[in-house]
Amino acid sequence: MRTYAIGDLQGCAHEAQVLLDHIQQDARGDSRILLVGDLINRGPESLAALRRMKELSERSGGRVEALLGNHDLHLLAVAVGAQKASKSDTLDEILAAPDRDELIAWLRHRPLALLVDAHLLVHAGVAPQWSAEKTLALAAEVEAVLRGDGWIDFLQQMYGNEPNRWDDALTGIARLRCIVNALTRMRLCLPDGTMDFTHKESDIGPAGSGLEPWFEVPNRMTENVTVVFGHWSALGLVMQPNVIGLDSGCVWGGKLSAVCLDDRSLLQVDCPEYREHGGKKN
Repeated sequence: MRTYAIGDLQGCAHEAQVLLDHIQQDARGDSRILLVGDLINRGPESLAALRRMKELSERSGGRVEALLGNHDLHLLAVAVGAQKASKSDTLDEILAAPDRDELIAWLRHRPLALLVDAHLLVHAGVAPQWSAEKTLALAAEVEAVLRGDGWIDFLQQMYGNEPNRWDDALTGIARLRCIVNALTRMRLCLPDGTMDFTHKESDIGPAGSGLEPWFEVPNRMTENVTVVFGHWSALGLVMQPNVIGLDSGCVWGGKLSAVCLDDRSLLQVDCPEYREHGGKKN
């Protein structure tokens, strides 16, 4: 069985189906499919994309899984009134859908990190102080809250940029928020792991800032695995020995990308420019 990781769909349901068809042909029907998050929002068919991935996941016997991205968490927060919708959101169709509750329930039970065949999958990034094992353990802390009775209370307190650096002594909502920010929002950081949430449309930090892509921090604890992520359309496709970045800007007129983790073969689908490049690419 061949394993494929797919980048951010962001509501591009048609392109997702075309890519899935390509995967089926490439794998001859026997495949495992892992989506790195942001199934919805910004694109034209968020409801169709979410329904399709939920359906595939539920009837796959564990062979199709999707991570939670920042847009997926945003939908959960908007759905329960913990956050206001943005003007650029394309979530109304989901929020008005007759199966809305089932979709929300499925989404909040998705993981924030996966380790598959020496590949660590997250939506955005990994704090340099975290090993793969620690990343999974910390992700599980948030997953337990999202799947439990206190999930709405958590979503009401989830937003905020602080704390912006991991500390093992963190507790409560500060600890959970820092985990979420690293796994679903992180791009640039300082060598000590301090996260920057300002430069959303750049692939590098400003000159003299000391900021660098989180995966270029020296001696990060996940150098012994290959980290697979999305979230960073300004960065585009990244294929390095121990890093694979899969957000190739589908919704911005780029491509929807899938990589076979077994041999690093690349499958891509061209996408219309559903959003102008002047918008925020996050």
